[in-house]
Amino acid sequence: MEIQENIVNKVASSGLITLNLEDFYHKGERVVYDIVDNLFHGLMLREKDFRAFIKDHDWAQYQDKNVAITCSADAIVPTWAYMLLANKLQPYANEVVFGGLDTLEAVLFTKALSKVNPQDYANERVVVKGCGDIDIPVSAYVEITNLLTPMVKSIMFGEPCSTVPVYKRKD
Repeated sequence: MEIQENIVNKVASSGLITLNLEDFYHKGERVVYDIVDNLFHGLMLREKDFRAFIKDHDWAQYQDKNVAITCSADAIVPTWAYMLLANKLQPYANEVVFGGLDTLEAVLFTKALSKVNPQDYANERVVVKGCGDIDIPVSAYVEITNLLTPMVKSIMFGEPCSTVPVYKRKD
């Protein structure tokens, strides 16, 4: 007796589009510039000393890097100091943000996702991949949901074989 079975890949024939947010990950190096190193006695920033540092520092070392500017001390740091840092970093760095690495990651993903054309997903069933090798910020999932919701038939989270429904258009 011969048994012949055809195995059907239901996921492949489902018409689902998988969107992997890892594809939007900026591969550039991430660094934190902590202004604490420029503080006088760890308490405050002195303008004369800081301007001398700004003038003499090798800013080229930040070429193509993604830089988060922060101050880890509870200190008096005027806003213009962060502006000076941003101004000096801008010609070299890929991205400069105020905040920590979490803020930097969120900004990088927001910029990358802003290039998504929601029309490309019009009337489609989209699965936003939920796990992988890169830690994707929650803000990126919120951003892609905001972009796609007006256009798609449905949004799911997870893997095509096991999804959590997020949105389904009522037609």
